Amino acid sequence: MTKFYHITTYGCQMNVHESEKIAGILSELGYESCQNIEDADIAVFNTCCIRENAENHAFGNIGMLKKLKRNKKDMIIAVGGCLTQQIGKADVLHEKFPYVDIIFGTHNLNKLKDFILKKQKQKKAVIEVEESEGAICEDEKPLRTSYPNAWINITYGCNNFCSYCIVPYVRGRERSRRSENIIKEAEQIISKGYKEITLLGQNVNSYANGTDDISFPELLRRVAAIDGKFRLRFMTSHPKDFSEELAKAIAENPKICHSVHLPVQSGSNAVLKAMNRKYTVEDYLKKVEILKRYVPDCTLTTDLIVGFPNETDEDFEDTLRFVEKVGYSSAFTYVYSKREGTVAAKMDGQIPEEISKSRIMRLIELVNSQTRSQSTHYVGKTVEILCEDFDKKKGLYQGRDEYGRMAYFACEKNAIGEFVTLKIKEANGISLYGEII
Repeated sequence: MTKFYHITTYGCQMNVHESEKIAGILSELGYESCQNIEDADIAVFNTCCIRENAENHAFGNIGMLKKLKRNKKDMIIAVGGCLTQQIGKADVLHEKFPYVDIIFGTHNLNKLKDFILKKQKQKKAVIEVEESEGAICEDEKPLRTSYPNAWINITYGCNNFCSYCIVPYVRGRERSRRSENIIKEAEQIISKGYKEITLLGQNVNSYANGTDDISFPELLRRVAAIDGKFRLRFMTSHPKDFSEELAKAIAENPKICHSVHLPVQSGSNAVLKAMNRKYTVEDYLKKVEILKRYVPDCTLTTDLIVGFPNETDEDFEDTLRFVEKVGYSSAFTYVYSKREGTVAAKMDGQIPEEISKSRIMRLIELVNSQTRSQSTHYVGKTVEILCEDFDKKKGLYQGRDEYGRMAYFACEKNAIGEFVTLKIKEANGISLYGEII
């Protein structure tokens, strides 16, 4: 009899890739994926706690399974990820949701198979959250679900301790995989027909710091040297460690996309200092200048937070002016989310919700206007698109160019995983529409 699993993923691309690792473990145990959680024999929640909304969303969805669990007593419910790694949260989960069978953390995801087998032999819950990061596991076998895109972790954890961020507390200190293992994984991925690789880390720029391994720019060069036609991306890139050598590596290798995600968070030096970002607005602009010198056509995306404690109206206006100056192609914009255990959570001067909402709406409108303006420049041009999916609602295939801009097009054959050349006929907001030539 076929057994099914369902994974619910919250948060960033790193969590998406970790869910692929979870899927690989479940597949090894003989489970198959199902679309509806009601059909699952095991349901796994891969949680995030970077923002309060993600945490609340996870709690809400776990709570909704109480009735289902009552009717399917043999169903296993497992909860892992950043939320469970917070001090005391595993106990809170167990107390609030006693029907959850397995609670594990970010440091022992690779032991999920053992936890499942253990639970199948006993009635009581398995609660295993390790405080120590432990060694990096190099024998993971993710069940990749994002063809033609693939993700590769190159670092885990973070050493920066931005005052608003809980990552160092739930992901641990920064540690890097060996370059030879990363390159081998990339080679295997390309050999299986994947067309885009994204190297992942909280701060990829500090890869291998303090070790005898190669630098991040050199790692990019070696991955880009693998035979085959594919694109290479990376995220996230911390501004304080962005180097001229990295800009050179991007310029020298056509496989490395001319699009860099460089989170600035704020355009105010006072706020950046309070955030413990370790750079100024002027420092950031110098890094942008270096990047543009070597890669003139490179586009920039970023992360922006409004409503950080003690952010004044002038601080916010500085951010708006800064965004206008840099001209981002797109940005992830957030209202500051108070995270217990971080330095910022203890700060005086928490900004009222109505002010934060007003600021975020103004920021979103500015960013969207820049994105729309840049989209219009595509009309009439020829671009290469990597087709990623078929949009059933539009009845069109969709994919991105190397700068990350989404384009839609019609095609008589299955184009997923193919590079296609489009003549752009129309720009609608952030999206492009074209014809194959």
